[in-house]
Amino acid sequence: MKVQVSSRSLGPVDGETRWLNPDERGAWMSFIATVSLLEAALDRQLQRDADMPHAYYQILAMLSEVPGRALRMSDLAAITQSSQSRLSHAVSRLERNGWVRRRPCPDDRRSTFAELTEAGFAALAAAAPGHVRSVRENLFDQLTPEQVGQLHDICRAVLSRLAAAPGAVPLPGACGTPTPEGPGR
Repeated sequence: MKVQVSSRSLGPVDGETRWLNPDERGAWMSFIATVSLLEAALDRQLQRDADMPHAYYQILAMLSEVPGRALRMSDLAAITQSSQSRLSHAVSRLERNGWVRRRPCPDDRRSTFAELTEAGFAALAAAAPGHVRSVRENLFDQLTPEQVGQLHDICRAVLSRLAAAPGAVPLPGACGTPTPEGPGR
């Protein structure tokens, strides 16, 4: 009995599965390795220089880019692809730092807003230059302007499919809509 997980055979071939060909498998493995190592590099830089993980930086950045610098916790969880409990834990830590505060939703007693404080915005603004430097050093400095355009086109093509899935909430600006420049960028 053989199982096939890619173009390599490891077991039964059912004839229905569209296995990855060698080029697709190579691209997939490169993509997974790149995303994993890039996330780790960004997290290390932020931990070292700003004493916050990348996930917390992303929360602060998302709050900084919306009107009133506040979002319902459920919306923030969806945008950051976090579970409600994981986001609640992160927001508790950000509250202890004085960077975020929770406030009740006036329209729905079951909902709570996470609001970026001035101290949180200042922490984000202080962390942003190092974060952007790390993004540039680890990603964009390796690419030509043409490759940056290709990367953007590829990401938009994949995101258009992923963003159409029920419950999917891509990061603001990720699907080609412009976002304002600022500390969260």
